[in-house]
Amino acid sequence: MAETPIFPAVGAPVPDFDMPASKGRHVSLAAMRGKPFILYFYPKASTPGCTTEACGFQEALAALGGTGIPIIGVSRDSMKAIDTFATRQNLDFPLASDATGAVTEAYGVWVEKTLYGRKYMGIERATFLIDADGRVAHVWRNVKVPGHVAEVMRAASQI
Repeated sequence: MAETPIFPAVGAPVPDFDMPASKGRHVSLAAMRGKPFILYFYPKASTPGCTTEACGFQEALAALGGTGIPIIGVSRDSMKAIDTFATRQNLDFPLASDATGAVTEAYGVWVEKTLYGRKYMGIERATFLIDADGRVAHVWRNVKVPGHVAEVMRAASQI
């Protein structure tokens, strides 16, 4: 069994990131400085749980937009898969491709998983609420999709 990865702790500065994103966009920590944002990691584009989660964040955009808090989704999918997913689901927020795995590893979300007794490496569904100073305000690990977006919105409204 692999050891549990180290997540950036609440109050700690978040690891840097710089990735291509859906609809020809680009996301980076440098571009987000000075404003809080939500960074969530999902295992695979166009799968049922990831679709439900992304659509939940899309529905929450209006409320989050009122707080000025952007959302960025991250997976290790190719840009082609991410663009297809974003287009099919009409997602307005950027979905980023961590094709090298550097960001998922830096955030401690690349973990050993087990499915039907088979062990493999994959992304742990996790969400980070980052404050305007680039520090972790809140972390959700091993996210269960039902109710998660509402919980993140409650925390985001208090930042």
